[in-house]
Amino acid sequence: MKPGPALAAAALVLGLAGFAMPCAAAGPQLDGMTWPEVREAIDGGSTTIVIPIGGTEQNGPHMALGKHNVRVARLAERIAAQLGRTLVAPVMAYVPEPAGHMRFPGTISVSAEAFTGVLAGAARSLRQHGFRDIVLLGDSGDYQPLLRQLSERLNREWAGGGARVHHAAAYYQAAATDYPQLLRAEGMSQAQVGTHAGLADTSLMLAVDASLVRMQRLHEASPQTGVAGDPSRASAALGQKGVDLIVDKAVAAIRQSVGARR
Repeated sequence: MKPGPALAAAALVLGLAGFAMPCAAAGPQLDGMTWPEVREAIDGGSTTIVIPIGGTEQNGPHMALGKHNVRVARLAERIAAQLGRTLVAPVMAYVPEPAGHMRFPGTISVSAEAFTGVLAGAARSLRQHGFRDIVLLGDSGDYQPLLRQLSERLNREWAGGGARVHHAAAYYQAAATDYPQLLRAEGMSQAQVGTHAGLADTSLMLAVDASLVRMQRLHEASPQTGVAGDPSRASAALGQKGVDLIVDKAVAAIRQSVGARR
């Protein structure tokens, strides 16, 4: 039986809707969009963009080198969604690393000049295309001063031009200070919480992407294996509390910073 005109028309509409889906589902990730989609997003008011900055470094025998990259990518997506009209640039995975991490195979370190040069080029490119608020979201502590200095330099350079760089220091502050405080309030000791690849770091990773954690090797954590802390009691449930806290703090700070100049 041949389909009637109404059925054929409905099939055509469904087919066209299916064809358009990739465009509609492009999401906040800049590198998943085409240039016309980016232009349309900017024209539609999506003039804020987050540059997530991670790092490729040792995280003990139990956690993958890409911890910072994966974590900041996922949290940047959540932050962008809560901010609204915000896109997410590709993750900056190569950063200056301390000498202590370079003792372990796989860590990749670049000079401060190379790091800030790439970020400055990215920020200038995004400004040229029409983004007005460029947010630097750094997941590691060692380069936070460089992000602050770069944002200040670019803002002086762009004074009066309508675009601004925001160093989202609250994001790292929440991860490094507020979240460990929360864990200590729940009965964890500072020796457990740690400062690198310990309970706090590992719990966050379990909440974000558990495939990056080798649970069978948690017992190998020690200063000699690149760990500061004790991840043995880490859990996704504890990590989710940290994720929510970091995202909420970052969103509030970015809204305040962006709103203050408008």
